[in-house]
Amino acid sequence: MNRNVETFLGCDADYDEASIVIFGAPFDSTTSYRAGARFGSRTMRAESYEIETYSPLLDRDLEDAKIFDAGDLELCFGDSTLALDDIQQFTDQIIGDGKLPFMLGGEHLVTFGALRAEIIHHHDLAVIQFDAHADLRDDYLGARLSHATVIRRAWELVGDGNIYQFGIRSGERAEFRFAADHTQMHKYGFDGLSDVIIRLQDRPVYLTIDLDVLDPSVFPGTGTPEAGGVSYLELLRAALTVLAYCRVVGCDLVELAPNYDPSGVSTLTAVKLMREMLLTLEATR
Repeated sequence: MNRNVETFLGCDADYDEASIVIFGAPFDSTTSYRAGARFGSRTMRAESYEIETYSPLLDRDLEDAKIFDAGDLELCFGDSTLALDDIQQFTDQIIGDGKLPFMLGGEHLVTFGALRAEIIHHHDLAVIQFDAHADLRDDYLGARLSHATVIRRAWELVGDGNIYQFGIRSGERAEFRFAADHTQMHKYGFDGLSDVIIRLQDRPVYLTIDLDVLDPSVFPGTGTPEAGGVSYLELLRAALTVLAYCRVVGCDLVELAPNYDPSGVSTLTAVKLMREMLLTLEATR
């Protein structure tokens, strides 16, 4: 496998020597409000050169890391099933080669493709979701494959009590009723995260971060912004805590729609979060 021509900042290791593999899933065909997340991964990659490879927070540098950037998958925009199949196949290859997949969305539905591969390799998989939206609808306007249904589909894979939701502040009443019986939902922030991490010791964990968990005053560049979100530092602390203390077997960042923030701040916020996440993950490999 050859690295992408333009890689994420400092992530230019050869595939064979890498412990982490980045790839983009540029798909947004089921977005319910504003499309544009398909441009998130390539924009993050291009804009990553605005920041430094060195993290003062972690005292680590991407130049010392062994991370491979495979670039963006070529996905069928008009067929969710085909797109998810391609994501699953690619994720399965990465896991089978003993590496950790780090996917960049794209809309949140792309997570389902990665989870289908993860569950094959990790039968007791737990999912931690940071998000503004519950994403627990059984269907959205008749479609069972949607960014509004992705966590409901994930529940069908992992079962009751294995999905932990944080930052949730939007959804239908039925979604919150469903969560009360089938998931562990923590609304508005990250209260309870430490207890969840203790509970999940030694279990494989997939971390999915929908960037609209951030308040739109911090992160307007997303398709479905919701007031009342968390700050960058709150999200950063929560994400790094999960990555440092859980056995994370895969993760993703989704729902950056860069065109809705012409200042570029949303993209650079996502990029900086990704740098810190990569460095934390690499230290655990």
